[in-house]
Amino acid sequence: MRPNGRHTAGASQLSALRIWAMGLLLLSAVAISPTGAKAAPSQAAAATTHVYLLRGVLNIFSLGLDTIGARLQAQGIPVTVANFVSWSSLADEAAIAYKAGRLKTIILVGHSSGATALPDMIAKLNQLGVPVKLAIGLDSVFKTKLSTGAERYINIYIGDGPGEPVRAAAGLRGKLDNVDVRGTGVGHISIDKNEAIQRRVIAEINAAIMRSRAPAVPVAESGVPRSARSAAATAPARN
Repeated sequence: MRPNGRHTAGASQLSALRIWAMGLLLLSAVAISPTGAKAAPSQAAAATTHVYLLRGVLNIFSLGLDTIGARLQAQGIPVTVANFVSWSSLADEAAIAYKAGRLKTIILVGHSSGATALPDMIAKLNQLGVPVKLAIGLDSVFKTKLSTGAERYINIYIGDGPGEPVRAAAGLRGKLDNVDVRGTGVGHISIDKNEAIQRRVIAEINAAIMRSRAPAVPVAESGVPRSARSAAATAPARN
């Protein structure tokens, strides 16, 4: 008996559904395949990295940095979360660990006054002969000039808010990116807690660690080293 047109159409639709379902399964396999996800650094590279996260004034408005720190720790990346006033002692600790060979990659992240203190921490590390692979500032609240460099410095700020772009001093080595996120719905207090911002920060950190096989070159300041005095510490408190 020959199948009628209705049965033929039903069989064709069933075949199409099967092909569509198989396609979805293949796409899902690619999406979750470890070989397709290259965002996370290797365990060895993560173990010789340290990320220092500097909170702003009062130590209570930058708690998004704690979330970023927890996510990095889940990847096996050591972190320290501290108030910005600790930047100088943290630089000393990082220098000791770097010179002892325990650290190869140093990354700094700061929010508000913590972001304002980053250039001073970078300068002190450079004076100690220690390179900084990456620094990320979130809405630095005072006019900041970068006179010595990390390999890359990313300043994410809100152009129509309290945040300020970072200026490059003459002769600056290293890449400086000012990223204005006005109009995205983030505010000064929420920028460190924003999911999209956090994802970008973590992605930039992961990318820097994966580039760490080519270590940054320390940038020595000419002449007499300037005092390691934080610009944030000399300006009115503002978070």
